[in-house]
This record gives sequence, C-alpha cells and structure tokens, in this order.
Amino acid sequence: MLDVTTRSGGTDTAAPPAASTGLAHATALPAGAVPLRPAFAVRCARALLSPWARFALLVALLVGAGAAVLLFEPQRLLREGWPPQLGGLLAALVFAAAYGLVTVAFVPRPLLNLAAGALFGSQLGIATAVAGSVIGAAIAFGLGRALGQDALRPLLRGRLLTTVDGQFSRHGFRSMLAVRLFPGVPFWAANYCASVSRMGWFPFLLATALGSIPNTAAYVVAGARASTPTSPVFLIALACIAVPGVAGAVVAWRKRHHFRGGPAAKDGTGAGPGVAAVCATADDSQR
Repeated sequence: MLDVTTRSGGTDTAAPPAASTGLAHATALPAGAVPLRPAFAVRCARALLSPWARFALLVALLVGAGAAVLLFEPQRLLREGWPPQLGGLLAALVFAAAYGLVTVAFVPRPLLNLAAGALFGSQLGIATAVAGSVIGAAIAFGLGRALGQDALRPLLRGRLLTTVDGQFSRHGFRSMLAVRLFPGVPFWAANYCASVSRMGWFPFLLATALGSIPNTAAYVVAGARASTPTSPVFLIALACIAVPGVAGAVVAWRKRHHFRGGPAAKDGTGAGPGVAAVCATADDSQR
C-alpha cells in the first residue's frame, strides 16, 4: 500500500502525531496565556510546609497571642472580678478555657491560680485551675509538636540538650511529673521542651494533671483566703508555696556538679540546673 508521500508524488509529508497534539493544545490556550507549570506549585507547597516555615508560623502565633494578652490584661480579673453575666459552672468552664489559652502566651500560672481562688473559692477553683493547666499544656504541646519539632530536633546537640531530650523521650511520665512538681521550671518552657522530644501525649497530660495539683492548690487556697491573711489556712497555703521553692533551690544547688561536668555527668546521666537537674533527681529517686 502506498503512503501519503508516494500518492502525492513526493510533495506532501505527514505531520508527526506528537507535533499535531502540541499544536492542538497550543491553539486551545488564549492568546498571551502561559501554561501552568506543576513543578512550581509543588515547590511552593514544599516551601510552605517546610519545617522552618512551620516554625516561623509558630513564632508568629505566639507573638500574636502575647500581644493579645498584653492588650486584654488578664490581671484585671483580680481587680475587677468576673463578668456578672457569667456565673456558676459556666463561668468555671469559660475560665478554664481562657486559662489554657493565656498560658500558651506565657502568662504566669500563679496569677491565674490566685484569680481562680478569688473567683470560685477553694474547691471549684482548684478543679478549674487544674483543668486549665491541662488544656494549656495540651495546646502548647500540640503546637510545638506540629510546628516546631521537625525544625528544632536537628539542633539538639551538646550534652545538656541531648540529656534533657533523652530523659523526656525515654522516661516521659516520671520526668514530666518531676518537672511539674519542681517550682523553678516555667510552665510554658516545660510544655515546648516536651513537644520537641519524643514524649507521648498520654504520659505528658497525665503527669501534667497530677504534678500541677500541689502547687496549684496552694495558690488557689491563698487566693480564696486572701481577705483573711492572718487565718491558719492562708498561712498554711503560703508555707506550701514557700517550702517547695526552698526545696527546689536546695536540689538545684546539690545538682550543680551535673551541669559543671562533674563525675556524674561524665557517664551520661548528668544534667544541668532546671529541667535537667529535676530529671536527674527523678532518676535518682527511682533507683
């Protein structure tokens, strides 16, 4: 059978299928339009979802939350009291949710615990403050785990950081319980340090709930009895606040050789003051 070129006497040529397909696609586009490149969209998506982009988002969220707290001034609760339209259990639930949100923005928990005692009394105030502590810890842990862990874990170098990360990752519950009981560790710092480690959700939240009770109860009772500063209950609450602080200072002083590279630090069990010293103390108590 003769092909097209033979039948036409050698003057006609058949267009390749690929060229004709491309021509048809080109004619289908509007004049002056540029075809989309899927590779560019993929690169943009990867850039937006990269670890450092998510970490930048976390920093922006925390800065925005801190600015909102400065504008709201939560300390007004101690001065002006709770809004009159909210009362009873609903007020406690709203306060617990607000408690959790503002702790993410670095508001000191002692201020919130005093407010809980002044607004709701001892029993309901303790329950509300502990619930708010767990809510705030869960929010901070989730934000740090989703937005900061991938970017910060490669930076965990050096003896101190690797020791703290190892304690949180291998002994999550008892390490976090010791940190919550230790009065010198900021609440927000423990939350974000734990989120960078490989600690699980359940040990973190359970240790937070149990470890926050003693210190929280002392502040709440002090806030509830602030109108009678000479009462025995108020004085006992103050003692419960002061004694753990002194004990924590003593523990940090005794564990100072771990941070300075003493004998205990050379075998990989040492840690510095603060979080690492508390973790080392927890391990010593378990042996």
